Amino acid sequence: MHLFNVQKTLHAGKLTEKILKLFMATGNENILSLIQSLNIQHILLPVLPTKNMSVEIKDNEVDIVITALQPDLTSFMEDWRPIISQFHIIIVKEPGLEEDLQIPQGFDHQIYTGSDIQRIAGHTSITFSGHSCCYIGYLVSQKKYVISIDSDCLPARDKNGCVVDAVAQHIANLQTPATPFFFNTLYDPYRTGADFVRGYPFSLRTGVQCVLSCGLWLNLADYDAPTQAVKPNERNHRYVDAVLTVPARAMMPVSGINIAFDREIMGPTFFPGFRLPEEGKQRWESMEDIWCGLCAKVVGDHLGHGVKSGLPYVWRSASANRGDAFGSLKRGWEGVKLMEEVVPFFQSVRLPRTAVTAEECVFEIAKMVSERLGQSNAVFSKAAAAMIEWVKLWKTVNSQQA
Repeated sequence: MHLFNVQKTLHAGKLTEKILKLFMATGNENILSLIQSLNIQHILLPVLPTKNMSVEIKDNEVDIVITALQPDLTSFMEDWRPIISQFHIIIVKEPGLEEDLQIPQGFDHQIYTGSDIQRIAGHTSITFSGHSCCYIGYLVSQKKYVISIDSDCLPARDKNGCVVDAVAQHIANLQTPATPFFFNTLYDPYRTGADFVRGYPFSLRTGVQCVLSCGLWLNLADYDAPTQAVKPNERNHRYVDAVLTVPARAMMPVSGINIAFDREIMGPTFFPGFRLPEEGKQRWESMEDIWCGLCAKVVGDHLGHGVKSGLPYVWRSASANRGDAFGSLKRGWEGVKLMEEVVPFFQSVRLPRTAVTAEECVFEIAKMVSERLGQSNAVFSKAAAAMIEWVKLWKTVNSQQA
């Protein structure tokens, strides 16, 4: 597109907002200089999000991923039946589990066993044991949205005693915009009964695409081993009816217990890479999902997307509290110490503009991990290698599915 075309459009009085965006998208320095010299600006129109935004849940766009760490899923599946039975369900069986899975009828489900994992992943150094086997579900899914809930969680009830539809809330979070560049003190302005508060710039009210929804937990909160050991009987009964966007550049611990994400955009950022030397099968003995969450947040910020936290809640049952927290301190404490090094690293990460996909971003982060953290601890060099291996596996599997 030449400068002459712009001048001709201006003289004819045919410059519209749409045409202006096309001109600016060319990146032509002469065109941009002309637009700036004439002080031509986008028209900022007020955005009124409280006009109910349309949220549509299509059954064929959602995969529910469940990790089977114990064989009998009957009670779990029946409790979730009203919420998940209409969707396709991917159940990944922990490779070390020998018993056959018990799953009630009436679900559109597919089971992946240890032999399936080996067939899909091939010869790899990546470990898919414990909670890490869920990543196989993320890998083989062919849907736009993935919702992952631990098998020791049940549907929660809100303050009125009504069952919470975690799937519907996750999809609502993902299908309505996020606002990471300016914090709205009334939380999510796109929820019914809320809006942007006075002083919120109209130029930012359209928001950005939300790609990650982080749900919370009633009963047993997701504590680390030291906290769990000190407060073994503490329970969370606070149901906070709120969703908020995590601000850009702010890091956060993402728990894999109750999450949903846009697989098409963010899928490659969820991978089994960061494993502690003596990692156990309890959530508090692992930092893998925390590492993935930091990667996902950095990638989402770089690509201009948003992350939400809050609703929906799930009820985390007492079975999630199996094991000895004090006995896990040795394993969990290593992860606690490493976080003091991990968080500053991710806070400092700046990705190149040439990285425009999640795969490219993960690859760039892996190189930085190897260069800047690899010398301090073997855990980091192994994580970097696993990240690169995961990106290659992701591309291979997805090219076969295409």
